[in-house]
Amino acid sequence: MTSRITVRVVLIGVLAVLLASSPLAQDAPTRGAPAAPAPEEEPEDALGRSTPRGAVLGFLNAARRGDYVLAREYLNTKLKSDAAEDLSRQLFVVLDARLPARLTQVSDAREGSNRNPLQPDVEVVGSIAGKSGPITIAVERVRTAKTGSVWLFSAKTLDAIPDLYAEIETTRQERVIPQLLERRVGSVRLFEVVSVILGLLVLYLTMVVLSRLLTPLAALVWRKLSRRRGDAPTDVLPTPARLFIMSVVAHWLSTIVPLSLLVRQSLGNITSLSTIVTAAWLLIVLNGAIERHLLRRVPRVSAAAAISLLRVGRRMVDAIVIFVALLATLRHFGVDATPVLAGLGVGGLAIALAAQKTLENVIAGASLIFDQAVRVGDFLKIGDIEGTVDSIGLRSTRIRTLGRTIVSVPNGQIANMNLETLSARDKFWFHHVVGLRYETTNDQMHAVLDGIRGLLVRHPSIDGDSIRVRFLRLGPFSLDVDVFAYVLALDWNHFLEIQEQLLFDLTAVVAAAHTAIAFPSQTMYVNGSPSLIRGS
Repeated sequence: MTSRITVRVVLIGVLAVLLASSPLAQDAPTRGAPAAPAPEEEPEDALGRSTPRGAVLGFLNAARRGDYVLAREYLNTKLKSDAAEDLSRQLFVVLDARLPARLTQVSDAREGSNRNPLQPDVEVVGSIAGKSGPITIAVERVRTAKTGSVWLFSAKTLDAIPDLYAEIETTRQERVIPQLLERRVGSVRLFEVVSVILGLLVLYLTMVVLSRLLTPLAALVWRKLSRRRGDAPTDVLPTPARLFIMSVVAHWLSTIVPLSLLVRQSLGNITSLSTIVTAAWLLIVLNGAIERHLLRRVPRVSAAAAISLLRVGRRMVDAIVIFVALLATLRHFGVDATPVLAGLGVGGLAIALAAQKTLENVIAGASLIFDQAVRVGDFLKIGDIEGTVDSIGLRSTRIRTLGRTIVSVPNGQIANMNLETLSARDKFWFHHVVGLRYETTNDQMHAVLDGIRGLLVRHPSIDGDSIRVRFLRLGPFSLDVDVFAYVLALDWNHFLEIQEQLLFDLTAVVAAAHTAIAFPSQTMYVNGSPSLIRGS
């Protein structure tokens, strides 16, 4: 009943937080105050120039189709139609040849990224190296009565385009490429398609050869440094490692090889995604190897619990790796993952509050397994429960009692209770109080004390330093002798066997002293004279 109420309270609290943080709650007007008129939003530009990224992509798409009449609409220039179209063509050639393939990082917000607060209306797209130094490619926000607020390639950028175009044309004339490879497949030259395919194939074959060359060397080093020769690596660069290195190298080459912007952007996206995926794959494989390494070091007595714990830990790490890979993918394509993280944070908080006891038991189970406070086969005393540990799980520990029943105790409860491990005793306590009759004389008492001491000293299973035999007290009906010693036994059954023989020998010592074990007795007075009446 209490858990249901707790879950309801948590759900109501989460609902209240969501309602308070929702746009409806935030936009609600304050009672008694007039609502401020909402600012009028500008309509979307028909050519996609409302955002910096939309302006850049719109220009590239129009120019790639050869529609320079439309492409000139993305330029902030006062040139006439023919000159503006020619400038559009030159700008496309420059961007297609040298613009860094980072279009996904260009802001897709109406107000831009505002990286430079001193120039809020300027958005830098990239930088191109020229003979006179780096040239900044930027778009700027222009406000007109006809189009409203739109983003166009800045006038400063357009002023540097003719010189960059002349450099690129000079370089192109120096290249010797067969006419067949100059043909286009869609919007891409056949030369670029063949170059990318052959380059990726050569990279992969290089990784395979490198792995085969390094594996014998790594095995030789392993045999010299490690005693376990059977664990020598058989493949230094497994498939995920090869693909990861190949993706990193291909991504780097895509930034320096003179390919068209479309090919470089596509190749950059593919290699970036491949790098993220292969990195996650490699981390998952490494996580599995770490799990197997830890399992080899786990004691066999707690292997089942450790396997369960390590398996859960591995799955959690794998889930985190995959989640981080998804966030990196979204980040690469310019998607803001902040709302997703905020939602997951609220959801995780609600789940943690609702599953508080379960998490407590799991964490306590992990501490029991790693601290080795409880092991399978231990004989325990937990509160009123006595029994042998049958198994240790993530949520609870199963104990087989002396009545041969199974009791499941939550791990959180075990962690918070006084735990007595009876089977961990190095010695067993032999402690008895022998009550002798009051008719026992002093000589008989000394004989009993000396006889018991000699008995314990001569016994091979008694710890000689722990022996203590003393006349303890005058009891209500007996003269009490305290017998104290520690027995070195293999287990509880062995101790009971030794104790049984010691008790037989102890009664023999008492009989040899011509006295006896006392029984409960009382004295009754009849007609003023005491009469001893014995009774049990």
